[in-house]
Amino acid sequence: MNWGRHRHGHHEHRDRYHHGNLREALLEAATQLIRENGPNGFSFAQVARHAGVSPAAPYRHFRDRTALVAEVARLGFEKFESELRGAWRDGEPDPRQAFSACGRAYLRFARTHPAVYSAMFEPSLPLDEEPGLRAASDRAFDVLLQAAERLCADIEEEQRPPARMVALHVWALSHGIASLFVVGNGARSIPGSPEEMLEAAVLIYLAGLSRAATKTS
Repeated sequence: MNWGRHRHGHHEHRDRYHHGNLREALLEAATQLIRENGPNGFSFAQVARHAGVSPAAPYRHFRDRTALVAEVARLGFEKFESELRGAWRDGEPDPRQAFSACGRAYLRFARTHPAVYSAMFEPSLPLDEEPGLRAASDRAFDVLLQAAERLCADIEEEQRPPARMVALHVWALSHGIASLFVVGNGARSIPGSPEEMLEAAVLIYLAGLSRAATKTS
C-alpha cells in the first residue's frame, strides 16, 4: 500500500490528517510492526513514531494498541472472506473442485498477507470486545461451512456428519498447514507444495467420511 508518504517530520502528520489518511497510516504502521515483531511485539507509541505522527494522534481513531491490532484483524477477515468466497464460487463447477480452490485461496492469503494473518489468529485478541471482529471471523468461516454443507449433502442423511464439524476440521487442517509451512520459519521441508499437502489431507479426510458412511449403511 502506498499512502503517499512525504517524510517531513511534523508536516507529514499534518498532511496525513488533513487528507483523512491518519487512520490508514496507523493501520499500515501497525501491519508493518506486526510483520517485524508479531502482534504483541510493539507499543502504541511505536505505532505513532512509525507512522510519523504525535504520540496522541492514534487516540483519535483507536482506544489503544489492542483496538488497533483488532482492526487490522477485522479488515483481514473481510478480505479473507472475499477471497474464499471468490474461490468457492457457490460450488461451481463442482463442489469438490471448488473446495480445493478454497484451500488454495486459504494458503495464498496466508502467504500473501502474513502479518495480517498472524493478527487475525492472535489468541490474545478479545474477539467479543472489539466491534465487528467476531462477526467478520464468523463470515469467513461461513464460506467453509457452506462448502461443507454441499459436500456432506452427498452422504445419506442417517450417516451424514455435522457440516459444522467438517468445516472446523478442514479449517484446522488449513490453519495447521499454513502455520507450519506457509507463514512459519521456512525451515521445514515437505514433499511437494503446501497446497498439494492440504489437498491430499482433505481428500483423505473426505474419503474417510465416505467410508464411515458406507460401513454404517
